[in-house]
Amino acid sequence: MANPNAGQRVAANWELVVKTKPEDQIHDDYWLLNQLSQGEGFVGKSGGDYIVCPIEYTLNGTVASYSDLDVISTTRYDVFDRYEAQWKEYAGSYAISDLESDRNSGEGQVFDLRAAKLESLKNSIRSTFNADLFGAGTANSSKVFTGLQALVSATPTSGTVQGVDRSSYSFARNQQVTGTLTTSAFDNLRASMRSAYNQASNGISSDHPSFGVTTRTVFEGFEGLLLANERFSSKESGDGGFKNEVLKYKGMQLSFDNDCGSGLMYLLNPKFLKLVYKTGAWMKAQPVQRPVNQTADFVLIRTMANLFTTNPRRLAVISAIT
Repeated sequence: MANPNAGQRVAANWELVVKTKPEDQIHDDYWLLNQLSQGEGFVGKSGGDYIVCPIEYTLNGTVASYSDLDVISTTRYDVFDRYEAQWKEYAGSYAISDLESDRNSGEGQVFDLRAAKLESLKNSIRSTFNADLFGAGTANSSKVFTGLQALVSATPTSGTVQGVDRSSYSFARNQQVTGTLTTSAFDNLRASMRSAYNQASNGISSDHPSFGVTTRTVFEGFEGLLLANERFSSKESGDGGFKNEVLKYKGMQLSFDNDCGSGLMYLLNPKFLKLVYKTGAWMKAQPVQRPVNQTADFVLIRTMANLFTTNPRRLAVISAIT
């Protein structure tokens, strides 16, 4: 053959496929999404115009001491109201043509292309969710989740969140502490964490922050402040050190997330911070669509949800950490 396409070596040998599943080169471990999409913080609701939570926000002002025939106040006090938030919708899709399906069948298949495309789409959705959960809720014309920058704000005395003006109503404000260094990096971090933790706690009851999330830089800064307390049970662990992606602070789990904003640490509790989703609409695959003028299948995945706090006072952020 005068003009070979590949040559004898390539034509005579099959490629060696090391793995039969695409190796992920993109996605991180989404710590915040993982914590909120399980357990108490993951709440499914059947529907409704808004996501709402009734609240008791002030004291009954009629309570007072009195003597004998003093007149007791019968003034009516409105002590209840509600937080409300809009639903947010997300969707993504993948396409697979008949040509792709036919090539990906029988002896020509290295991995299941349809299943891999579905998993890739789900991972892309998780990536988008996690990034938006850290945001201010204003991206894409405010169609995104109301994220931590809004709900657990570094400026909690300003802005209207979940229908309440925080400049007027202190009960709607989260806790905020500054963690700026005095002389050396992270020298005020532990004191800031202690203050934020105690402010977000409801006295000595069980309502304490249960997990925290920060940047890798701050996480490593906190780790560097810890006293070494090591016990080697084998030569291998002594030689290799220890793997420790999650640290504990007063019983609170702490880890890092690459989507977290610079210089921030959030102290959270899923009892008061909810990822609320429409039942049946959490990463829900829609029926396969096949256009009349294309030989291909199109699959769409839809989610209807939002991040919601039932009590901002039990949530805290440490900002400007250096």
